[in-house]
Order: sequence, then C-alpha cells, then structure tokens
Amino acid sequence: MIDKIATRDGYGRRLAELDNDKIIVLTADLAESSRVKTFAEKHPERFIQVGISEQDMFGMANGLALEGKIPITNTFAAFCLRGHEQIRLIAINNSNVKIAGHHSGISLGQDGVSQMCEEDISVFRTMPNFTVVVPCDALEAQKALDAIIQRNGPCYLRLSREPSPIITNEYSEFKIGKANILREGTDVLIIACGLMVSEALRAANLLAEKGISACIMNMHTIKPLDKDTLLYYANKCKAVVTIEEHSIYGGLGSAVAEALSLSRIPLKILGINDKFGESGKPYELFDKFGLTAENILESCQEVIQLKEKNPSGQPIKEFKEINEIITDINHDAPKKVTEKTEAPKYDNDPRGRIIKMSEKDKKQVDALLQKMFGGRKN
Repeated sequence: MIDKIATRDGYGRRLAELDNDKIIVLTADLAESSRVKTFAEKHPERFIQVGISEQDMFGMANGLALEGKIPITNTFAAFCLRGHEQIRLIAINNSNVKIAGHHSGISLGQDGVSQMCEEDISVFRTMPNFTVVVPCDALEAQKALDAIIQRNGPCYLRLSREPSPIITNEYSEFKIGKANILREGTDVLIIACGLMVSEALRAANLLAEKGISACIMNMHTIKPLDKDTLLYYANKCKAVVTIEEHSIYGGLGSAVAEALSLSRIPLKILGINDKFGESGKPYELFDKFGLTAENILESCQEVIQLKEKNPSGQPIKEFKEINEIITDINHDAPKKVTEKTEAPKYDNDPRGRIIKMSEKDKKQVDALLQKMFGGRKN
C-alpha cells in the first residue's frame, strides 16, 4: 500500500523544522489550512497573521525582503490573484519573497470553484524573475522548500490539499530547473507535474500492457524549464504528452510547446480544457476533466500514430486547413468564403491611393511636399 500525504503537509512539517532567523512566515487567516500553525507556535516572533488581507500580506513581504529577510507568504492559490498588483511589484523589485500557493488546482474537491485555481502557474510563469515549482509529493515539497529558500529571488511553490501517493524517497535528487526521469522509455515521453506525476506512472503501466514503452519525466520546475533534458528525451521518443492539474493555457504544456516549437515532434497537451472546476470528490473531478491515467493512455496512442505517419522525421503533409484550426481553437463553426476579392489597383500617382484629388488639391499638396521634403511625393 502506497502512503498518501498531501504536499501541504510535507511543506508544513519541513517549515517547522527550519532554524533560520531570517525566515518570516505570513498568512492571510489560513494558518491551519496552510499548515504553518506549528511554525507559529515555535517561532511566534517570526510569524505574522495579517487576516483576510492578501494585498497587505504581499506588500509587507516585499518590504521585509528588501530589508534582508526571507518572507514566506501562505494563502490559497486562488487568493494569490487578489494580490496580483503587489506580487507584480515583488517581481519588479526582484525581491526575495517566497509565495506558497495552497489548495491549487481542482483536487480540493468539495470546497467548490471559488476556492480552486486553474490558472496560477500561468500567472506566475509570465512574471519576470519568478521561479515556479510544482512538487509531485510531500517529500519533494520538503526538498522544494529548502531549495527555494536557498535561491535568491521571488519563487512560487504550488501545493495541494488532497493526499497523494509518495513516489519519491529521501535519496531522490531535487534541483530547481532540473527535470527528473522516473522511468525510461522509447516510444513516448510523458511529462507531468504535481499530482499528475503519479497518474503518469500509472499510465506507463497501462501502456506497457499494450507493448508501448513510455518515458516518465517529472518536470517539477515549470520556470526555469529544463530544456536540455526535455529536448534530449523528446528527440529520443519522437512523441510527447504533457499532463497537469492546470489550464491547458499558460502552464506546463505551454512551456513544453514553446521549447519544442521548432521541432516536428507531435505533442498533446492534457489539462483543464479552458473551464472552471466544480464541486465533487477529487477522483470524480479528475475523471470529468480528463486527468486520469486512461486519458493519458489515449493521448499517447494518438501522438504515437502521428509519429508513425512521419517515421523519417520529414514534415507531415496531412495538415488541417487553416479554418479547421481556427474552429478547434475558438470552438466556432468555420466561416465559408463565398466571394473572392481582388486587391485594389492603383495608378502611378501615390496621392490618389486614399482619395481622388482635384488638380487644385494636387497642386496644394505638391507645394506642401516641396516645403517639407524638398519635392518628394511618395
């Protein structure tokens, strides 16, 4: 039986163990939920409860960092968005602030959509100077906390409420910006982060039953992305699937797509398909939003078929028409072009391109051009 512990619990335990006088822990009325209560009891002089005032919390953290402290803010990932302007100032100042975003994704379940956050990776990834880390289990969350404290500059640590399988161990290597290969494979590369790493490993077992060899990459650092390891294994497998408990826009899948943009390697991005979450048990939500091993299996089979159509590595000729692609993106019916329009024909007089001018007007324009440009008319 695999032990299940929430990443927030691993984080809270390690935080309480840290002995560093520079660390100041702040929370916005969520000491219990963010698992910082033990730290507060041990170090009340370095704990600040700001109440339901996230903007104040991020502003205070910015000031503390500029004075040489290491502030660690704690609130739900969704509530981080309340302080976007203050967080942006943290990024502008390149302040040494650590932001722990708790209850991320949709796996908090019955709490409902207002407490969920499907877009936080995108928000932090697009801010200059920010490091973005999404640990896959409680042990990796502890190592991630140690790593971001040692790293100078603003960092976002994405944590989950739902207990998840422990798939790493105390000897597992963790380094910011360095992906970990959890399983070697040659047919398809599955890249995952957070709670989806365990689903990716389960998918690898299902694929193996079908004779498909899957390589599993734990991309715990979304920014900076480990492009070297990504490119090496993507070229080795020639087919890639990404999976994340986040919107398909702006997160892990987008980062991988950007890195592979000049390659011809087929890529499938799995995540929350431009929707908000719902209330429900985590496993029910994962199933509804397509975040299961079975969904990964199906997507892997799709990209492998694309790879097999293009074994030589040459450009795939079976491209969709542009209106089909636009339809897929915008979820709209394609607009048919019924008439062809010809480009307007101009005479040699550039002054007639916009309006037809009388001879009197042309003479006035010629006189003005003579004064301004020495006679240039175009």
